Amino acid sequence: MARPPAGPPTPARSTWQAASTAAVVFGALALSVSACGTGGTGARDEGPAHSDAVAGTAASSAAPASAVPPAKSLSRPAAVKLLMADPEVSTTVKRSLKPCASDEYPVDLSYGNLTSGAVDDVVVNVVTCSDVVGIGSYVYREQGGTYQNVFQSEEPPVYAEIDRGDLIVTKQVYEKGDPVSSPSGENVITYRWASGRFTEEYRTHNDYSSVVGGAATPAPESN
Repeated sequence: MARPPAGPPTPARSTWQAASTAAVVFGALALSVSACGTGGTGARDEGPAHSDAVAGTAASSAAPASAVPPAKSLSRPAAVKLLMADPEVSTTVKRSLKPCASDEYPVDLSYGNLTSGAVDDVVVNVVTCSDVVGIGSYVYREQGGTYQNVFQSEEPPVYAEIDRGDLIVTKQVYEKGDPVSSPSGENVITYRWASGRFTEEYRTHNDYSSVVGGAATPAPESN
C-alpha cells in the first residue's frame, strides 16, 4: 500500500516513499473512501482532516484470534476483521475499512520482532483510497491465542514502520493552507518496547523548504 504524498528526500521519507508504489494502484482504482483529520501538529485548511481518536503508546485491547491466521500469513481481509473487532480502533478508521476496488483493502501489513514475543508482531497501517493518506497505525502482539493491540496512532497523516527492532512513526506536519501534496515538515518518532509497553526514545523534526519547480527539500534545523 501507500504512504503519504511525495516529499523531500529525507531518510525517513525515502523509506516511506519506497513502500508506496503498490498503493498508487489503490489511488487509481479508488472507490473514494474518505477519511478526515488535521495532519500532524499544524492547523490546516486543506488536506487530511482530524480523526476522532488520539495516539497511544500502550493500548491494551484484545481481539479473538480464533478466525485469524498466524501473523506472517495474516491477509488484508483478516487484518480488517481484526481492526473492526478492536474496541480501541476509532469509528472514523473503521468507516474507511472498505475495499478500494474488488477485494483490495486500504491496509498495509508488515511483520517483525518489536516486542520480543514468541512470534513476529504485526504492524498495520490504514490509508485512504482516494489520496493514500495514512489515517491509522497499529501494532498487534500475538499472545495466548489473541492479538493484543499494544500501540496505535490515529492522528493523520501517520505511518508506522519497523527499523532494526524499533517502531518508527512518521507524522507529516501541515501549516494553514498547505495542500495534501506539500506538507511543511515531518516528525519522525522512534519507539522502543520496554517493561510491557512502547515508550518514546527520541524524535526528529524536518522542516521542508520549497525550491524552483515546486519540489521540497528539508530545511536545516537551527541549533
